This record gives sequence, C-alpha cells and structure tokens, in this order.
Amino acid sequence: MSGERNLAVLLRSLAPALDPVEYGFATLAPGTPPPPGVVPLGTFAESEGTTLIAPAPALAAAGLAHRPGWARITLCVHSALEAVGLTAAVAAELAARGISANMVAAFHHDHVFVPWERRAEAMAALAALARP
Repeated sequence: MSGERNLAVLLRSLAPALDPVEYGFATLAPGTPPPPGVVPLGTFAESEGTTLIAPAPALAAAGLAHRPGWARITLCVHSALEAVGLTAAVAAELAARGISANMVAAFHHDHVFVPWERRAEAMAALAALARP
C-alpha cells in the first residue's frame, strides 16, 4: 500500500498517538556506533555526525550528551511519502500555540517530537486539527 495523498483525508484521519517514553536527541561522530544499551528509535547521518533519537534515560545512562525532554506523537494515518501539506499543516497548528515541532517522516507514518512538558497541549491541538 502506497499511503494516502489527499490532504483533507490525511487531516481527518490523523489519529495521533502519544508514546509514553521521553526521548532525547544526541549526536555521535561520523561512523561511531551507538553505545551498548542505546537502541535508537531513529538515526540520521549528517556531515557533522550521526543524530540519534533514543529514550532519554538510555542516553543519560550511556553518558551521552543529549537534549532530553521530547515526546513522540505518531500520526497513525498511513501517509504517502509524496503527500503534500501534512507536515506544514501539523507544524502550523502547533506553531500557532507556540509549540515546537520536530517532524520525522517514515515509510508508513509521520512522527512529531514536541517538548515533553507540552505533550498534552500538542495532542489537543492535533485532535482539533483532525476535526472536520
């Protein structure tokens, strides 16, 4: 299945789900594997280093410098990689409330990382966005 492309359908079908885990962002030197005990939810290789998104407690336990305090909200609608406007609509809705949004697109779903202390507000904003 290739995923939904129609923005109106995507928004009606957002079905945001809040992950109970607090995440952190860390970076490793290029080519450095994650330390034992750190199982990244996601990685991204940049010229400056490899970004890890992993549970904050695991990053702390491994002694990695990181930015803790992020909640993951999965948009459970299966969005197509070619869909236009979903990221913009979600980011704009959160921005209107002063909530930062770090978006990660995966094959089946989009994920938004919001400040941990504002996760309930972000969920309410996304629920409002999904209402017709």
